[in-house]
Amino acid sequence: MNGRLRLLLIFFYTLFFIIIGKLFYLQIINQNVFWQNNYLQVKKILPERGKIYDRFGLPLVINKTAYLLYLEPKKIIDEKELVEKIDKVLNLGTATIEAKIDKKKDWISLKDNLDKNKKQEIESLKIKGVGFEEHLARDYPESSLAAHLLGFVGKNYQGEDVGYFGIEGFYDKDLRGIAGVLKTERDPQGQPIFIGTQEKINAEDGRDLYLTIDKSIQTMVKKKLTEGIDRYKAKQGCVIVTDPSTLEILALVCLPDFDPENYFLSSEELFKNPAISNLYEPGSIFKPLIMAAALEEKAVKATDFYNEDGPVKVGEYAIKTWNNKYEGKISMTRILEKSSNVGMVYVGERLGQKKIYSYLKKFGFGELTEIDLQGEISGYLKSLTEWYPINYATVTFGQGLAVTPIQMIRAFSSIINGGYLLKPYVVKKIVSFDGREVKIEKKIIRRVISEQTSTIIKKMLYSTVENGEIKWAKPKGYQIGGKTGTAQIPIKGYYDPTKTVASFIGFAPVDKPRFIVLVSLFQLETSPWGSETAAPLFFEIAKELLIYYNIAPEQ
Repeated sequence: MNGRLRLLLIFFYTLFFIIIGKLFYLQIINQNVFWQNNYLQVKKILPERGKIYDRFGLPLVINKTAYLLYLEPKKIIDEKELVEKIDKVLNLGTATIEAKIDKKKDWISLKDNLDKNKKQEIESLKIKGVGFEEHLARDYPESSLAAHLLGFVGKNYQGEDVGYFGIEGFYDKDLRGIAGVLKTERDPQGQPIFIGTQEKINAEDGRDLYLTIDKSIQTMVKKKLTEGIDRYKAKQGCVIVTDPSTLEILALVCLPDFDPENYFLSSEELFKNPAISNLYEPGSIFKPLIMAAALEEKAVKATDFYNEDGPVKVGEYAIKTWNNKYEGKISMTRILEKSSNVGMVYVGERLGQKKIYSYLKKFGFGELTEIDLQGEISGYLKSLTEWYPINYATVTFGQGLAVTPIQMIRAFSSIINGGYLLKPYVVKKIVSFDGREVKIEKKIIRRVISEQTSTIIKKMLYSTVENGEIKWAKPKGYQIGGKTGTAQIPIKGYYDPTKTVASFIGFAPVDKPRFIVLVSLFQLETSPWGSETAAPLFFEIAKELLIYYNIAPEQ
């Protein structure tokens, strides 16, 4: 054998051993990596997101089949034709579609959440380079009926579904479920190997939620609030209905709102739930809380009298009644009936500064209610060292502190339910994919006042409705308690008299309340007064609730 043949033979032997060595390394030493990268296909199995129902099992959020339209640029034959035809169906804009087409990419997402009709319409065009991927998408059969309560499902930076705001945000982990995995061994052409590895870990679907919300009440309240905002030309409005004995939220509506299915068409400002995320000064609806505290501490009795003979001086400030009229000798009940600011300053003085601040904390102001909705803020209560005599005076009639509507209705519920501060909640039951249930029960935070004090303040609030400054269209034969409120909105450190919050908080029946309703209207044009706007709207809602609960009038 000559030298050239020997050299060629050595070359081939060397190449052979290199190949054998490489195969040994890949298939024996590093077999897991080689197998997974070349033959093992791993696919995520997406779980079905949990559904949301009202307290009676009526659907508020379900899932529907939707389609992702994608493009494969390397398969596109006529780009101009594709752009024009798809734009005629989807109206995305030719420039938008053109900008998304990148010839360097194998796959491009163009439009998600298409329905079956749109999919079939595009398929009928028979365009090369177009495909669809089927998946489940959120469906809100009641549209925006409970938008702020429910929130919506959007995408994170990884393109995964994530709940934002409301229940979708707060319970995202429960609703999301756990993804499964499908591992299949495939040949070089990508076809499953019949005798190869087939491993499947099933997905665990998300949990279903049953709310405390009553869809019928929610529907009625939204209709009434929509009419009220239009009638009084308010910029914004909120209504909360709850059971004061448990603090289950029966309805919560704030307007304007948004469509959770098409949330991207709305301003981000609308996503926040004003009932838990906006602060305001409550005004005179706060007075019964201070009165209840004074009664509890025996600083005053309901039968005590105060001489309302003119404005009250607190340092350099003069506090007046809302209409600058004074009745002379008036009872504690009359102070609430006529909503006397000077009378409440007297009650605050009798209660004392330390007790005032102590009860503000007991009523839960300055802390989260921990309602199960994403986006709650804690309100604002200055530290004790920042309080001055004028602060203790104005807080007795609901000025100088900032609260959320949910804090306000929670505190007010405590003075009519026997004295208990409760945790508000909107989810009544959580049901897992395997049928296991977790029931949510009421939670007592602390006791604020006694049963006796609660009974007294309820009677005073009934008298406030019966003998108030304005006679409303009250349902005949029913005992209803409540209080109006009108507060100016502070702008850059000053109160703007043209911008007010009009409120009414009321409950029925007085002896054993079945419901409590807070109505808040912001920046009204027709009238700034709660007695002329929020109160009539409350009584419209109360009439419907009395009928709905089949509460008989008293004989």
